[in-house]
Amino acid sequence: MAILKAFKGLRPPKEIVEKLASRPYDVLNSEEARLEAAGNEYSLLHIIKPEIDLPEDTDHYAQVVYDKAQENFRHFRENGWLLPDEQESLYIYAQTMNGKTQYGLVGCAAVEDYLNNVIKKHELTRKVKEEDRMKHVRITNANMEPVFFTYPAKAEIDEIVARWVKNHEPDYDFTAVDGFGHHFWTVNDEAVVEKLISLFAEIPSTYVADGHHRTAAAALVGNEKKQNNPNHQGDEEYNFFLAVHFPDNQLTIIDYNRVVTDLNGMTNDEFIDLLKKDFVLEEKGNEIYKPESLHNFSMYLGGMWYSLTAKEGTYDDNDPIGVLDVTILSKLVLDPIDIKDLRTSDRIDFVGGIRGLGELKKRVDSGEMKAAFALYPVSMKQLIDIADTGNIMPPKTTWFEPKLRSGLVVHLLESL
Repeated sequence: MAILKAFKGLRPPKEIVEKLASRPYDVLNSEEARLEAAGNEYSLLHIIKPEIDLPEDTDHYAQVVYDKAQENFRHFRENGWLLPDEQESLYIYAQTMNGKTQYGLVGCAAVEDYLNNVIKKHELTRKVKEEDRMKHVRITNANMEPVFFTYPAKAEIDEIVARWVKNHEPDYDFTAVDGFGHHFWTVNDEAVVEKLISLFAEIPSTYVADGHHRTAAAALVGNEKKQNNPNHQGDEEYNFFLAVHFPDNQLTIIDYNRVVTDLNGMTNDEFIDLLKKDFVLEEKGNEIYKPESLHNFSMYLGGMWYSLTAKEGTYDDNDPIGVLDVTILSKLVLDPIDIKDLRTSDRIDFVGGIRGLGELKKRVDSGEMKAAFALYPVSMKQLIDIADTGNIMPPKTTWFEPKLRSGLVVHLLESL
């Protein structure tokens, strides 16, 4: 059963929260982070991407970068930009995008749940990225950013969250520069906290939606601390890490699309003839065409949009990986043009659906790319089925939006 733990969070004063809260470390490169934090001493990017305060040619994995994270974190606390709550609490974090609001329960997940696969994963992690975040957790002794989890929706939890939101003013309530709303409440009534924790314990599994590297790093550092503590009891803060848990029926997965540099020597006509073997192909003209259902793809090639619908028999409905549209596209479109390893090939790039299909057209029309492919979004059911069966999704399959803002609450790995 899933563990949810209350904790004493470190949080920014209300008057600076908009300036302090930042996008996650992994959605900006260092140059973008440097620009975003320019002139804003409160930005959490100074801690989660501390290379922005060092010379531009600094190796991002150099020890001086982690030392700077530690120094900046200390500076934030000394200046009162991150202040400790007086009692252990849970928190509610709601996000609004395009008029729809999703409500997440913020609390600590358990390291043991991660190690024992109560927390289920659907992506592989890369060691270099994992180790980077492990060093960051070690040196700050904190989970500076929450990870994004989902769980099978439970009506009683939804009701408690809705009642709390209705009867309490939010601690934070702002719209970020990207237009997404962020709303945050502290749940500090002991009876309500205990009830939420007991209801959560009835949930068999939770799922990493976004943030596999941060999740792995947090859990592995917690386990290290356990191994290195001869007086380990099991209730130390390092046994837990910061997560926002959203019910699965509130989340939306956005499409994650592909652009390719070339057709491996084929002409456009030869490529289209190849596709007709496995797809029902329809010309859609120069109006942007968006996929309408699973196994229906959009292609932009030679100034023309096409609908591609995979024919019966080209995929196996009983194979949780084989039935994914990213797998079908790889097998029937990318493999024949010799793009076989999505993790290493420099002939393919990935475009999050949040950018819109116009971004695909732009990159092809510019001559940078030869063709673009848009996919119908993966469903939450597909994600959960894959995680439950112990399978791993292909790279760049899911895109969740809006992203969590980092800095609304921080979890220390030592008791306050």
